[in-house]
Amino acid sequence: MPIVDAQIHIWGKGTPSAHHRQAPFSMEQALAAMDEVGVDKAILHPPMWDPDSNELSVEAAIAHPDRFAIMGWLHPDKPESRALVDTWTQRPGMKGFRFYFNEPHQKSWPMDGTMEWLWEACERLGIPMSLQASEFLPYVGELAERFPGMRLIVDHMGVPRASRGPESYRNLPRLLALAKHPNVAVKATGQAGYAWEDYPFPGLHEPLHKVFDAFGPKRMFWGTDITRMHCTWRQCVTLFTEELPWLKGSDLEWVMGRAYCDWVGWKI
Repeated sequence: MPIVDAQIHIWGKGTPSAHHRQAPFSMEQALAAMDEVGVDKAILHPPMWDPDSNELSVEAAIAHPDRFAIMGWLHPDKPESRALVDTWTQRPGMKGFRFYFNEPHQKSWPMDGTMEWLWEACERLGIPMSLQASEFLPYVGELAERFPGMRLIVDHMGVPRASRGPESYRNLPRLLALAKHPNVAVKATGQAGYAWEDYPFPGLHEPLHKVFDAFGPKRMFWGTDITRMHCTWRQCVTLFTEELPWLKGSDLEWVMGRAYCDWVGWKI
């Protein structure tokens, strides 16, 4: 069974957000850790705190095309970015876009028209879009209806930033409501980071099961966001492969990597 981590970051400079490790995390470090725990492939999400992170990820995908693919970013508020989109997925390893909106001036972008041109381009070109959408989950449903040809991914099961404990899942009803849209999928990434109990994190099992029941194995993607985890990469793997009795057989194979690769068009 191929195991594909749906989200990791590598970077060489900049100041990471407070919840991530503060030292750079290189391609070589990622590969060594992946080999140690049996993670076959990973989707690189270049972090915006390193302005050269797209290029760093492309270099990794060129060096190891069988191990890394990329969900990159650009500046949607800058007119010069529009010229990049038509050839975006021609870059080595590049499968789509991923955006988060941590800075105050970015928070209105999804709904104030700043990204309207990009939604339209992604539907026209068939480019998947991944979003840290915890603050605007209902709007994701509107996007799914307005752009039925755009494949949308909700990051981290819609959990708000800096969450920990049972309140992490206060958005779960809004997330589950999106399951009716066939062009919306969910990354079950970063979940161990919200745990308030020791491994195997029993409080996480029910939210994970609800998401699985709503979206099914082909629209639920395992992953870690490993550089902000409080546990080991191996525990992030075995939480899904050994501790969830309802996740077995072909369903487990889809969730652990096949589904994400299928969604973004990465042949495994």
